[in-house]
Amino acid sequence: MSGQGNGALRLTMRPRNVRWVAYGLAALIFLTLLVLAVIMPGEWGVPDRVALVALGAVMAAGLHLLARPHLELTENRVTVVNSIRTHVLVWPEIVDARMPVGEPWPSIDLLDGSTLAVMAIQSNDGDRARADLARFQELLHQYGEAAEPRR
Repeated sequence: MSGQGNGALRLTMRPRNVRWVAYGLAALIFLTLLVLAVIMPGEWGVPDRVALVALGAVMAAGLHLLARPHLELTENRVTVVNSIRTHVLVWPEIVDARMPVGEPWPSIDLLDGSTLAVMAIQSNDGDRARADLARFQELLHQYGEAAEPRR
């Protein structure tokens, strides 16, 4: 999680445990298949070896999708980056953020009635996840409340 600078809000939250595991496995799998491609017997042709390395790259790319989620918060917007999709919201669009016990990550309730998973905060990070969620809820209260209409 990076912090604020110069008084302007610029905060990025990322899961810790999932990133370590996903990138560690990606490196291990890719390097293992690369070494196998090099040491396989002579009857293995170049296309076979290239296919083995390509398989390692595809598996590493898949694991990258697990490690990709993050949440970027600024004074003007909230960017939720999940495994595949990115959602850019303005604070007043978000009604609430909650993570019931046993859920893997929080969800945010949006003004249009839909919900959105926030995979950047993951319950397996324990106290860090609870602190990140509390900080997000605090910022939601600060920046997310829409102005009352004038009468």
